[in-house]
Amino acid sequence: MTELTTAAGIGAAVLLVAVLLVRVTSRLGLPALLIYLAIGVGIGEAGLGIRFDNAELTQALGLAALVMILTEGGLTTRWSEVRPSLGLGIALSTVGVVVSIGITGAALHFLLGFDWQLAFLWGAVLAPTDAAAVFSVLRRIGVGRGLVGALELESGFNDAPCYIAVVLLASGSALDWTLPLVVLYELIAGAVLGLVFGWIGVLALRRAALPATGLYPLATVAVCVAAFSCGQLAHASGLLATYVAALLLGNSRLPHRSDTLSFAEGLGWLSQIGLFVLLGLYSSPGRLLESIVPGLVAAAVVTLLARPLSVLASAGPFRMPLGEQVFLSWAGLRGAVPIVLALIPLTSGVDGSRQLVDAVFVLVIVLTLVQGGTLAVLARALGLNRGAESVELQVDAAPLDELGAELLQVRIPSGSKLHGVYLSELRLPPGALVSLVARNGSGFTPDHTTRLQEGDEILVVTTEQVRTATERRIRAVDRAGRYARWRGETGN
Repeated sequence: MTELTTAAGIGAAVLLVAVLLVRVTSRLGLPALLIYLAIGVGIGEAGLGIRFDNAELTQALGLAALVMILTEGGLTTRWSEVRPSLGLGIALSTVGVVVSIGITGAALHFLLGFDWQLAFLWGAVLAPTDAAAVFSVLRRIGVGRGLVGALELESGFNDAPCYIAVVLLASGSALDWTLPLVVLYELIAGAVLGLVFGWIGVLALRRAALPATGLYPLATVAVCVAAFSCGQLAHASGLLATYVAALLLGNSRLPHRSDTLSFAEGLGWLSQIGLFVLLGLYSSPGRLLESIVPGLVAAAVVTLLARPLSVLASAGPFRMPLGEQVFLSWAGLRGAVPIVLALIPLTSGVDGSRQLVDAVFVLVIVLTLVQGGTLAVLARALGLNRGAESVELQVDAAPLDELGAELLQVRIPSGSKLHGVYLSELRLPPGALVSLVARNGSGFTPDHTTRLQEGDEILVVTTEQVRTATERRIRAVDRAGRYARWRGETGN
């Protein structure tokens, strides 16, 4: 009991320190993983003396954390922003991954003398961009939505093919003509399972009148985890199933959607903190010194050769400007995913895998400092910094089951064309009514002469039959103003 109490106290202290340090990393423009890794190293064998070297447990917990990070990433990714970049995102996570593995493997075979299978294993481990790093850094830089959307989709999709490649190479499977078919099956089956679980989850949550608001976020996350488990049991890509299910759920009209997104964001942060601290605790600073040279060589190959060529191969058909390709190349952030993937061959007993884990650790630290710290500067130098963009209107819904109605909570963001619109000009369909306006900390019952303002929160009561039409009308006015119909805006 004493050991459990001590462990709980240390965990709580680490979590509090990590949360408080998020503000520091945000100001520096760096992924928070560096601080979390440092905390893990500090309480490990080189610091407080806590020794942890269980590779199997680290891999299992790391994979569980990745599932939560992908769930958060999918739920918080706005489909309206990433949809134009879908083709590029898929190309980067498929064609780009194949090119990156091939080039990295060939280069390390000749530069470091690895045999071909080990060299390609290094390439597969180092190929994926990291979802946690991408989500935490790129959303604050202010580049165009197309670039951010492509990188978010890439980081959400490319974990799956890289994971499959690492497992196959670590298992020593024969490289024959059936291998592409196996990979293709796993990816397609994973995507289909994600769509199925996401669709079932949306239907169930829309119809369920759960007794507590907090149950909706739990049920949403449970659907994503179930998608992962089913994908793995079906020998498909559970990671891809998780991300696709979360993407579908996060962009559907779910009850208490804002509460679900807030819960997912907190769960994502908790997973990132726990994962990076665990990886720092598992690392051994003494061994890292021996892996500096191969780690730096691999970092140079990935950053200066494999990533640019993979972006060129993926973005070429889309006629992307050279400046945007340069930014995409430099924005291929590496984080916890390569470290977790490197643990797979280690637990499988592959020769040379210990050096791979240590070298990847060095590579992640170096590239995070170099790339994460210069992305904003590069965006400005290339003229890609767009500054602040308008925020999409957020509509939260809660079912009023016994009344056959729904309550919509609408927050009017800065830049919305709802600003200055009279309620009489809103022209909601019959069966919908604005019942309350919250402004400057106080609420009041509006009438037809009430004029909406930026920052207002309005409550709209609507029957189930006109719920969709009501939301579309509100979104249409948000985008095009009081004359939305004349301008052809439907609010879809």
